[in-house]
Amino acid sequence: MSKVWFITGASRGFGRTWTLAALQRGDRVAGTARDLSVLDDIAGQYGDAFLPLQLDVTDRDADFAAVQQAHEYFERLDVVVNNAGYGHFGFIEELTEQDIRNQMETNFFGALWITQAAIPIMRAQGTGHIVQISSVGGVAAFPMIGAYNSSKWALEGMSEALSQEVAEFGIKVTIIEPSGFATEWGNNSAVHSAGLPHYETKRTARAAARRETPPAEATTAALFAVVDAEQPPLRLLLSSPALTFATSAYRTRLDEWDAWADITRGADSV
Repeated sequence: MSKVWFITGASRGFGRTWTLAALQRGDRVAGTARDLSVLDDIAGQYGDAFLPLQLDVTDRDADFAAVQQAHEYFERLDVVVNNAGYGHFGFIEELTEQDIRNQMETNFFGALWITQAAIPIMRAQGTGHIVQISSVGGVAAFPMIGAYNSSKWALEGMSEALSQEVAEFGIKVTIIEPSGFATEWGNNSAVHSAGLPHYETKRTARAAARRETPPAEATTAALFAVVDAEQPPLRLLLSSPALTFATSAYRTRLDEWDAWADITRGADSV
């Protein structure tokens, strides 16, 4: 049975890739972008199966209106993908107040507003799947993207709580955690802080460490496996490096908790 998708950030990267893939397999998609002209080719090719919506996800009222418009157009919403977001590159000391507020407004609050708008619709249907696009940076933290890490860790905490709140209504929640793929996340979509000189060595080292990344299309089969599953996972890592980073981060935490366990238990009593 075909699905109806609502995908934010459909203009490029994962959003565009998944929008096209869903349409190609016969599903219907409402796709959002701040500039609708970049979606003209998709609208021209897929006609009524594609609903382009102009949206800046930081606008809460507009988020609710867009979700409602998509529901009215397609008469249901099966999969909501909160994909819109960007990476902010800057060491913690370099971040301005506006830098971190902008990062949270898009990556966290934008996803929160879309999620809140979708829940009543899915609850009334008795079914639905909310897919939150996080990152391996939502599991492990890395130098120079602390603002981005913060936004994704917030998204993951909210989404894990959400999964427990809405399960009884037939609503599923999955957090997707990719590592690097060939999108514009680290290039045209990225925002950079004004650099402080004492971080220049680390900045150069981070740039040199960037590796070749697989194409965004490599993720499509995994996404379809998740949304088509009767019992989808709460979390899904995407790529071997993501699995390596995440398991290493958790192993380090477990080892440290174990090493300090006596001190931890000592807090049980005076």
